Amino acid sequence: MASPKLIATGVVVVIAAVVASMCMFTVRQDQQALVLQFGNPVHAVSEPGLHFKLPIQNVEYYERRILELDPPVQQVLLSDQKRVNVDSFARWRIVDPLQFRQRATNAANFVQLFGQRLNSVIRGELAQAPLVALLSDNRSQIMEKIQATLIEPAKEFGVELIDVRIGRTDLPQETSQAVYNRMRSSRIAEAAQLRAEGEELKAKIQAEADRERVGILAEARRQAEVLRGEGDGERNIVLGEAYGKDAGFFEFYRSLEAYREALSDGSTMVISPDSEFFQYFNNSTPGATR
Repeated sequence: MASPKLIATGVVVVIAAVVASMCMFTVRQDQQALVLQFGNPVHAVSEPGLHFKLPIQNVEYYERRILELDPPVQQVLLSDQKRVNVDSFARWRIVDPLQFRQRATNAANFVQLFGQRLNSVIRGELAQAPLVALLSDNRSQIMEKIQATLIEPAKEFGVELIDVRIGRTDLPQETSQAVYNRMRSSRIAEAAQLRAEGEELKAKIQAEADRERVGILAEARRQAEVLRGEGDGERNIVLGEAYGKDAGFFEFYRSLEAYREALSDGSTMVISPDSEFFQYFNNSTPGATR
C-alpha cells in the first residue's frame, strides 16, 4: 500500500500539471492571440509559439492571414444617369487584435460594418464617373481612389486594407435592353446612311460613265465619217484617173457594181435582154433573166 507521502506527492504533481496546462497556450503561424482577464483585454500576442498566462485568464485567437470581404451586389447610379450592378470585394488583414476586438468584436461584425462603408464609398465615387470610365483604363484609377479613401477607416478597426476591387459591373436587364435597342437603332441608321451614300456614288459614277460613253461614241462616229469621207475622196480620185485612162473599162466597172448592188440580195428581176442594164452580157441570153 502506497505511503501517504507518495500519495501527497502524486496529488501535487497532478495539480501542478493542471495549473501548468492552464497557464500555457500555443499560437500557430497563421494566428495571433489576445489574452483576456474577466472579459477585459490584457495584452496581444503576435509571435507564434508557446506562451504563458494566468490561470484566470483566457485567450481569443484571430487570423493572421489575408481575409476576404465580399459585400452584396449593389445598384449604382453613374454620372451619365446610367444604372449598373456593382460587385466589389476587398482584401484585409488584422494587424492589431486589441483594437479590432474593441471596434468590431469579431470578423463577422467587421465584414458587416466595413462592407457597408465600402459600398458607400463606391457609390460616392462611381456617382462622379460615366459608364465609359468603368470600361476603360480609368477603372484602375477609380479603384485606387476608393482604396485610398478606405485606408484610414480600416486602421480604426486595427485592420490593414490590402486591396479593393470591382469584380463585375453589369447593366440591369432593363438598361441592357435599352442600350441594345439604342445601339441597334444607331447601327441601322448608320447602315442606311452608308447605303444612301453608296447609291449616290453609284449614280454619279454611272452618269460619268454614260457621259464618257456618249463622248467616246460621238468621237468614234466623227472619226469614222472623216475616214469614210477621206476614203470616198481617194476612191473618186482613183476612179477619175481610171476613167481618164480607159473610159470603156470604167463603164464596165460601174456596170459590175450596179449588178452587185441589184442582185446581191437575191431579188428577182424581169428585164428585156436588149436592155442597157445588160449591155455587157451576151445578147443570146433568154428573154427572162433572174
